[in-house]
Amino acid sequence: MLYAYDDETKTTSWSNFPVTFVERAGLNLADLTDEQKTAALAVLEALLSDEAYATVVGIMNGDQYLLENSNSTETSLGQYYIAFFGDPSDTTAWEVQVGGHHLGINASLDGSTDAITFAPTHLGVQPAVYTDESGNEVQPFDGIYTDAFAFFDSLTAEQQATLTSGDVSMCAPGDTCDFSTGSGLTGADLTDEQKQLLLELMANWVGMADGETTAAALAEIEATLDTTVIAWSGETTYDMSTGDGINFSISGPNVYIAFQAQQGSAGADVDGVSTSGWGHVHTIYRDPTNDYAGSVTQQAATGGMGGALGDGGTPPSNG
Repeated sequence: MLYAYDDETKTTSWSNFPVTFVERAGLNLADLTDEQKTAALAVLEALLSDEAYATVVGIMNGDQYLLENSNSTETSLGQYYIAFFGDPSDTTAWEVQVGGHHLGINASLDGSTDAITFAPTHLGVQPAVYTDESGNEVQPFDGIYTDAFAFFDSLTAEQQATLTSGDVSMCAPGDTCDFSTGSGLTGADLTDEQKQLLLELMANWVGMADGETTAAALAEIEATLDTTVIAWSGETTYDMSTGDGINFSISGPNVYIAFQAQQGSAGADVDGVSTSGWGHVHTIYRDPTNDYAGSVTQQAATGGMGGALGDGGTPPSNG
């Protein structure tokens, strides 16, 4: 599970495709003993905030739910890998990578500055709501949806019209991106309160660790927020019982986030459970100032397919 810090595998092993299409780095948690798996999850728990850890565990358990309850033939459902790039250190740079179909965390840690960055990262969910083994209802993206609609609802009718007339962009793993902003609502169009709500939404990806790291990352984004463009399509009310979900993108000099409802179950159907639209979401976070995801090696790893969000994470030749 230990790679050199600059090993090119780091740039090729994160994706929103299933593990059967894009090989992940490191050890498969499914191959570990219970004690080893507990230790691996303890790394994640120590790295992430309580809220982010709950989201990640909810994502992973959702894949396990699909494995046990859906009619999917995808054999890699529920498989997640962990790898270290560089020796874990409190003085030099190293990285924790955790990946599976609906999760691709790249956490770069710089021991000399205590800085942590999460770009590029993929968070996805399918289904959006499920019942765990204890009978509890789990909704991993509820916090993200709540923040997204808090921002949307804060806008005036005129601002909402500008937002929804914009171009929602997608820049997935494997894509070589120019991070063009397109049209939409800009940070300069927002009030101070609206800007804060937008930053709180972005914190779901940018600030998954401690408060100090989150504040530092958001401060960099806030410095160029006036030229950051937000676009939105789909539903305008947080009601997963109707419609096909939402799509939005946030693109600026220091941040790129894409959120897209997948219009298809990718074969993971469960009776009475939505596994499309609201029930199947892929998201991407990348940092235009510090992005290795568009490398030639990443292109090669995905066969040039780019891992487009809109295809449900499955190459066209496989449905």
